[in-house]
Amino acid sequence: MVAIAIVGLVIAVTVPGSMRFYESIQYRQSVRDVLSALGGARQQAMDTGRAQDVLFRPREGSVEYAGETLLLPDDFTLAVTTASEVNQGAAGVIRFYPEGGSTGGDIDITAPGGRGVRIAVDWLMGGVTQVRHEQP
Repeated sequence: MVAIAIVGLVIAVTVPGSMRFYESIQYRQSVRDVLSALGGARQQAMDTGRAQDVLFRPREGSVEYAGETLLLPDDFTLAVTTASEVNQGAAGVIRFYPEGGSTGGDIDITAPGGRGVRIAVDWLMGGVTQVRHEQP
């Protein structure tokens, strides 16, 4: 009985911790993937001399660039603020230009626990920065 109680206690302690760890891994990977898509689009625009678009579909939780679609985990929230002139239907678009600039915008990624990040793309220089935030 004591052994069963100890095993039950160990499971009760480790399962929630491992779920938080898994969510943390998913969150960090999602942020890295979005940063990589934005950086890749900027570099591609400067290398090829042609504008490059990164599409964000908040309802689907997806990011599209160079024919590839990144899907955020189902319970993550994606919100975007972009220039309406380049948006495509329900998709928010950040366009990078050959000289390095962009249309600019903000991308908010929030995990279920409230942990989140705002990725800001500067319209003038096309630079990408991130700031962590916690939802109340």
